[in-house]
Amino acid sequence: MIVTYWIVAGLLAVFYLYSGAMKIVRSRAGLQPMMHWVERAPMPAVKVIGVLEVLGALGLILPPITDIAPWLALAAAIGLVLVQIGATVLHLVRGEARQIGLNIALLVLAGVAVWLAAALFL
Repeated sequence: MIVTYWIVAGLLAVFYLYSGAMKIVRSRAGLQPMMHWVERAPMPAVKVIGVLEVLGALGLILPPITDIAPWLALAAAIGLVLVQIGATVLHLVRGEARQIGLNIALLVLAGVAVWLAAALFL
């Protein structure tokens, strides 16, 4: 079970570190080719989402690896589930139902991380 957690957490962490860092450092024009939703989103909100993604990624990895408050991995996984629910709703509201495949996959993966973190760290 621990190996499965690290595989799932590692995949999520890599994705969210990359995605979140891009949202933090890139301009609207730099994000728009791959994230069309930023055209109408306030940039401070995009930056906050990026920070939340990076914090979620770090929360999946650092607490369990340092054995300092490992329950924070569960909180991080729950946070990433909420991020993906928000992203899915955003795409559906914008009429982009065909674009939610990645969101659903990340939602399922984050849900698995919640289940594994609850089993391992509580």
